[in-house]
Amino acid sequence: METVDVVVIGAGVAGLTAARLLAGEGRRVVVLEARERIGGRVHSDRTGGHVTDLGASWIHGVDGSPVAEAVAAFGIRTVEFTVGSYQVDSRPIAYHGADGHRLDDDATRRFAADVHTVDATLADVVAGSGPTDTYRDVVERAVDLQGWDASRAERVREHLEHRSEEQYGVPSDELAAHGLDDDSIDGDEVVFPDGYDALPTRLAAGLDVRLRHVVHSVHHGDDGVEVTIDHGSLHAAAVVVTVPVGVLQSDDFVIEPPLPERHRQALGRLRMNAFEKVVLRFPERFWGEDVAAIRQLGPEGRWWHSWYDLTRLDGVPTLLTFAAGPAARAIRGWSDEQVAASVLEQLRRLYGDHVPAPTSVQVTAWHDDPFARGSYAHMLPGSTTDDHDDLAVPVGGRLHLAGEATWTDDPATVAGALHSGHRAAERVLGRDVPIARLWSGALSGTT
Repeated sequence: METVDVVVIGAGVAGLTAARLLAGEGRRVVVLEARERIGGRVHSDRTGGHVTDLGASWIHGVDGSPVAEAVAAFGIRTVEFTVGSYQVDSRPIAYHGADGHRLDDDATRRFAADVHTVDATLADVVAGSGPTDTYRDVVERAVDLQGWDASRAERVREHLEHRSEEQYGVPSDELAAHGLDDDSIDGDEVVFPDGYDALPTRLAAGLDVRLRHVVHSVHHGDDGVEVTIDHGSLHAAAVVVTVPVGVLQSDDFVIEPPLPERHRQALGRLRMNAFEKVVLRFPERFWGEDVAAIRQLGPEGRWWHSWYDLTRLDGVPTLLTFAAGPAARAIRGWSDEQVAASVLEQLRRLYGDHVPAPTSVQVTAWHDDPFARGSYAHMLPGSTTDDHDDLAVPVGGRLHLAGEATWTDDPATVAGALHSGHRAAERVLGRDVPIARLWSGALSGTT
């Protein structure tokens, strides 16, 4: 049996961050990755010569972000695109009313002002919510407090429902009232014209990363940790587990002895979402050049209500939309052609029959990925913000959990994954390590 200092399970950003910091401090680290690639839920596809981020796309706010610092230090190109947090305004957004016609500037401003008004009320309503309240509950209260007519109230209610779906991939009655407390950004948002996978690629440089190594069980005790894979096992003093919540909750990944009750309760109040990307490339930019995003208001936008213009990334006319929550569940098992036909039907309501057939369509299937089982985790009603941190409490000083779902301040993001990997490395070492060593220091034993 091979013996190392630390085994890291998962070569996503959390795992690579922990491994890189530990290796930089002289620990012998092995990273075990089930897939044939690194990156985890950061996955850049290059089919047909086009770069498409099928997983994470944005840095949601570059100010004070260690992800942005790492990207800048590594020389990775970015493009500003501040519409990734379902903003109601701040960048040109083409809003279409329930009848499909585009709203004029005055109507758009009035709608945005209504959303801002409810958001200001919502903060206090969420703060006073009960432990089992849902996001839909608090939205209803905040909207009702405005005293608006039914149509005006419904448009804002729809926007906040879609925000829940786009931000966490669930309808608002399945999300905790405080589940969007972290829904704020500092500074511009940016995307990656050359692919977000440049970040995990740089983090992995010089590490012992073993692909196609599916971990079946982790046994921990006084004599250390034994990690079992298809063709053997490894022994280590400590293990950092960065698999997604969906894998932790499955029968295919066993931890023995089981996680303590505190961890199990926290894990039980989290769920993987249903959230897929649909990327369509077209022969022409039929939607015009004056918008960063397109939005459909009204009942026709139940599934397809938002499209994002990614043309700026490589000059090819491209729209990104999301199958989020109910839509993702409904299209599960559909072919790419079926999904495209459904999306095009809605686009043609807005732009007419001259909308051309797309030259390519890509639809993700994270929910069916056995090593992800969804895109990211969300908080169920009855959860608390402490559940994220509780999941990361070390077990016996040997077993450490990390990943986006274990970081309270910014879960469901690459930033949360990176922070959690940093914390896990410090806990293994028993001392502080500057996070900047991720991009400023050479690995021990490497050049």
